[in-house]
Amino acid sequence: MKRLSAPHPRRFTGRATVLFAVLIALALAYTYPVRVYLDQQADIERMEAAQAVQEAEIAKLTAEAANWQDDEYIKTQARERFFMGPPGEKMMVVLHDPEGAARDAGKSAGSTAPAGPVTWYDTLWSSVQAADSQQPGK
Repeated sequence: MKRLSAPHPRRFTGRATVLFAVLIALALAYTYPVRVYLDQQADIERMEAAQAVQEAEIAKLTAEAANWQDDEYIKTQARERFFMGPPGEKMMVVLHDPEGAARDAGKSAGSTAPAGPVTWYDTLWSSVQAADSQQPGK
């Protein structure tokens, strides 16, 4: 008696191989658009964050511009920045240097040399005085 054996089934049929190839092609086809979409979403988030920073800066500058419409604010800024005051008022600059005062406490008053000009107008005035003190050559 002749024994018949069943054929061994192949692992992949022709249809399964084609279906597998189509699925890989689709996955590869969708990879690039998905990556582009995710990059665009990241760009949008960065731009929105930059826009929020710019809007905050605009709000700050708008508030500062509104301050410059107030006469008292202008007077305060002139006093603080340029040491300007109303006519007849004497302006004084108070220097606060506790470390320097403690260091100089043991020295005699005559041994310290006068400090040089501190502000631009002191420099200007000292140059005017130096030019005035020079005698023209005869």
